[in-house]
Amino acid sequence: MASQEENQAQPFADIFDEDEAEKSFLLSKPTCLIILGKPGSGKKTLARKLAQIWKCVFIEALEVIQTNIHEETEYGLKCQELLFKGQSISEELVTEMILKKIESPEVAHFGYVLSGFPSLSEEYLTVSQQIEKIKTLKLKPDFLINIKCSDYDLCQRISGQRQHPDSGQVYQRNQWDPNIIEKHKKEKDQYEEEDEEDDEEQEEEETAEDPLMMSEFLHQLVQRPEDILENAEERVGMYKDIMLHPLEDLMAEQDCQYLIELDGNQQPDDLFVVNKNYICCYCCFNKQDELFRVLSSYKLIAHRYRWRRSRWGQACPVALKEGDLVMGNPDLAVSFLGKMYVLSSPEALKTFMLNPRPYLLPPMPLPPCKVLVFGPPFSGRTTICNLIAHKYKGKV
Repeated sequence: MASQEENQAQPFADIFDEDEAEKSFLLSKPTCLIILGKPGSGKKTLARKLAQIWKCVFIEALEVIQTNIHEETEYGLKCQELLFKGQSISEELVTEMILKKIESPEVAHFGYVLSGFPSLSEEYLTVSQQIEKIKTLKLKPDFLINIKCSDYDLCQRISGQRQHPDSGQVYQRNQWDPNIIEKHKKEKDQYEEEDEEDDEEQEEEETAEDPLMMSEFLHQLVQRPEDILENAEERVGMYKDIMLHPLEDLMAEQDCQYLIELDGNQQPDDLFVVNKNYICCYCCFNKQDELFRVLSSYKLIAHRYRWRRSRWGQACPVALKEGDLVMGNPDLAVSFLGKMYVLSSPEALKTFMLNPRPYLLPPMPLPPCKVLVFGPPFSGRTTICNLIAHKYKGKV
């Protein structure tokens, strides 16, 4: 009897119903990833590429600092003040900015790709405390991606890095060493004879466009102190002493199907392709992670472009959430989940694009109804107001 009553209590849900599917998506958690690995293993490069392709928010210490300074936030002004004084930005301030970014409305919608946290520095929090912070996040990471590389290969690669002082761009040995570049050219000519003409044209274009082939540019490259072999070996040794075991415990707790381990000896593009393909295959079988597929088509639309109208019509969903009925501006139209929403101001558009979910979830849209109750003293105005507010979920 109990099972029959439970079945009767639950209404029939059509899985192909558009409203139910949209509501399910709006309530779903965005996919979040953390990139782990030894210092210099390519965590930031992989994280940046994944964030670009999946339209997630890239979160990394330097990126967060630059964003806060550019947007002149409270944290950004503190950072500027410290830098103007010639002081370094404290680990506590950096950690606060990272955690604040993870809790932002933008991340609540798009998800994040986190790199460089936990960090080797234990000035503010120990590695174990940083990992506890990760475990207690409201948006916990869905995927842990660990880049594995032997100590010797990693230190050799780091010691071969050079930086251009003006642009700050870092180049690997195979990008600046003329002997290695010439060797790769010969190998291409040997193994790609079928496409020889096309390859020659591409190589001529790359040579003409790539400043690395210019001798003056090569002479400008310098080696950073942290890239000296002895310093690289010291950093890797510190990682193994301080961070390796806590991270191994974290990965041991993770479901194996959400743990991805990559060969750090591969080229960054190869690492990215392997990881992207794995997540693509996984998303095909995991309904909760359809965010990847949907967000890839999230973009602004042009004027008079034929998108399906939403049930909001031309009313601004952000204004409706605040209790105002304001018609949107056609110049501020945006598409989401295949439907058109028209915003009333650039501020509303920016807010909606950061995270549209709060403005679309039921019971929205509710066109605001404003009631004025008046009468002589002690006639029951307050009682009537409270009853109406309770009945229609309004505010007195």
